[in-house]
Amino acid sequence: MSEPGSPATSVAESTPPADEATTAQPPASEEAELAAVAAAPEVLASSLSEYLRAWRQRIRTGDSGALPIVVGLIVVGAFFQIERSEFLTAPNIVNLLVQAAIFVLFGAAEVFALVLSEIDLSIGYVAGVAAFTIAELMTTPVNFPWWLAILCGFAVAATIGTLQGTLITRLRLPSFVVTLGGLLLWEGVMLELATIDKAAVGGVLSINPASPVYELVNANMSPAVGWAVLAAALGLFAALTLTRAARRRAKGLSAPPLSITLLTIAITAIAGVALVYVCNLNRGVLITLRGVPWVVPFVAIVLLAWTVLLGRTRLGRYIYAIGANPEAARRAGVNVARVRTLGFMLCALTAGMAGLVYESRLGSISTDIDGGSLVLYAVAAAVIGGASLFGGRGKPLHALLGGVLIAAVFNGLGLMGINAAGQDIATAIVLVVAATVDSTLRRRGSAGAP
Repeated sequence: MSEPGSPATSVAESTPPADEATTAQPPASEEAELAAVAAAPEVLASSLSEYLRAWRQRIRTGDSGALPIVVGLIVVGAFFQIERSEFLTAPNIVNLLVQAAIFVLFGAAEVFALVLSEIDLSIGYVAGVAAFTIAELMTTPVNFPWWLAILCGFAVAATIGTLQGTLITRLRLPSFVVTLGGLLLWEGVMLELATIDKAAVGGVLSINPASPVYELVNANMSPAVGWAVLAAALGLFAALTLTRAARRRAKGLSAPPLSITLLTIAITAIAGVALVYVCNLNRGVLITLRGVPWVVPFVAIVLLAWTVLLGRTRLGRYIYAIGANPEAARRAGVNVARVRTLGFMLCALTAGMAGLVYESRLGSISTDIDGGSLVLYAVAAAVIGGASLFGGRGKPLHALLGGVLIAAVFNGLGLMGINAAGQDIATAIVLVVAATVDSTLRRRGSAGAP
């Protein structure tokens, strides 16, 4: 028998009665289970109601995802529609999508750097060099096919990114310094290219309007082709989503419930149908003008490819791991230098794609491209959309939302007759607010606030 002061007696006395233990345990267990589901509700939730509860839990703990920017888009859209009734008309919506394409691609480029907890200040002029390369190779005397000229332009951009990434990782130089030097260097290279090319009159190199490069932004799908492409895309998306969930269940892995999968497919379908329907409305004045601009599926394909790369591949997981904790990633066996170099290469490659869209929209490329402002808009699009300035968090979807919001601000203020100075001020305010929200949510999440 244990004495009154023995450990056994102390444990026995401190142990609550069985009925108290059983009444206190379920809430703790339920809370722990909810916390686990909240970590990945799209996979671990067993029902739609549990998914929604876990989603609310994530918001309460500071992980709001894309919710703030979605709310911001709704507020901005409602404001400009009240001020100018033509804001949500078909012609202006299509024009807004075309305007947003450049911001979205530049934002998607900067996401790669921000996820790595780095920054790339050179992408504006990297885009300019890639655009000049494409335009020069398509004109006399070279006369490359348009597709080969595009591939060469993208290769130049990727090479620039690899070079800068190598300097940053191998020499351990700050990305701010290397890419700031790149901003000046590639601006000079672009000016030199315009000087050498005799076809560049006054530093401007025009593109043949009959070229597919020009038509990327300035031409549209036929309505029938738009619906066919949407049907094929939705069918492929639904098949892949359902097949992936079924494959995970067959292997005994966690998979989202069918209700969540079907809801995701339904929301995607509604958004796609609405987009194609609006684009297929006649928005011409003197002539009939219908159809989805070709740049819309181009941007969608780029974002989809980068989403798969970051979310479904080993390279993507390594990029997130390095951005969150590079030392831990190194200890886990990740080749940090190589992955960071690839990240800067992908950043520059995406900037080259943005350069293609830029010159397609203008029908030319000139030496007065404002690469400094473009990189600022790139950072703004990524951060406003939800990418973190502190690394480890960011998705191509964030660049999409941020780019659309920036384009909406410019577009709406333009309709209201606000000059460029007012547009810049408004964009700056939106960026500061987004950065403040990001920092506040991070502090709240790290503090474990309920």
